[in-house]
Amino acid sequence: MPAASPQARRSIVITSINYPTDSIRRMAELNRHWDIVVVADQKTPKDWHLDGVTCLTLELQQELAGRFTRRCPMNHYARKNIGYLWAMRLGAEVIVDTDDDNTPYEHFLQKIERSVGGRPALNRGWENVYRHFTTEHIWPRGFPLEEIRGSFAREPALGDEGTFSCPVQQFLADGDPDVDAIYRLTLGRPTEFRGRPVVLSAWTYCPFNSQNTVWWREAFPLMYLPSYSTFRMTDIWRSFVAQICLYRIGEAIAFHGASVFQIRNAHRLLTDFAEELPGYLNNSQIIDWLASADLSPNPDHMMSNLRRCYEVLVARGVLPETELQLLDDWTMDVVALKSR
Repeated sequence: MPAASPQARRSIVITSINYPTDSIRRMAELNRHWDIVVVADQKTPKDWHLDGVTCLTLELQQELAGRFTRRCPMNHYARKNIGYLWAMRLGAEVIVDTDDDNTPYEHFLQKIERSVGGRPALNRGWENVYRHFTTEHIWPRGFPLEEIRGSFAREPALGDEGTFSCPVQQFLADGDPDVDAIYRLTLGRPTEFRGRPVVLSAWTYCPFNSQNTVWWREAFPLMYLPSYSTFRMTDIWRSFVAQICLYRIGEAIAFHGASVFQIRNAHRLLTDFAEELPGYLNNSQIIDWLASADLSPNPDHMMSNLRRCYEVLVARGVLPETELQLLDDWTMDVVALKSR
């Protein structure tokens, strides 16, 4: 197993079941000073190799000392959690969450700061952030269906420019962006996202995804992807939990214009639709349930707040009881890594 390097301060984590894509090659070329890791699964080619990139094979994963790695289900996107743990082990201060079909632009990760100069969204409740970056009739995956029409009926109001503390920041993707199957089945137009950063804080909600998201160290515990949700909902429900936990301690999240261009891997849209169905039926309620959770405003209590949010999701039948067992494994491993 490669030794942990004290110089590995920033990491990019990707999952892939393909041989090295042009997108990953471009990412490695542009980000030579980053630690880039691809998390393998059972479908990943055994001979996966690319200079400048660590392929975290199933064999390497089993060598990681941790309860979560041993128990995480195979063939699920949530095995990406193992890549986050690997990055934490290397001492990362920043982890970038992305996919193997996102081709980076030249400015990808060139200027990222925890403090964001941007404009705050003034509307409370659900905010269709895509409206601030394009005039297209489009909404992000995970946005409640019952809120879509209303999001286009009201003005996307923004406040004055300011500087905001944002330990989680979503950068958008041009081309075939992250939208739901209903959008792709009915519209499916290529889109570009341009504009100044937009900041969301208590209590304004918009789903964010794992396509092109930057996480700072203090938010690392919130990176947990639930393993017993569908592939299409795991990062969306994570985003709801992260927003609630960050808002409760006085932090904000930011959205930026596109820094990658997505040429989407092959998907069967009706399969995507079926996997998104739990979100279509529950996403609006999930935010209400989480927002009502009894959470601490103390940043030192982030782990307990995280568990409380997942207890709510289990109690409401969104996730099974076994999710809490995996979450406890994750928590133990994160705490152990923080104490190294």
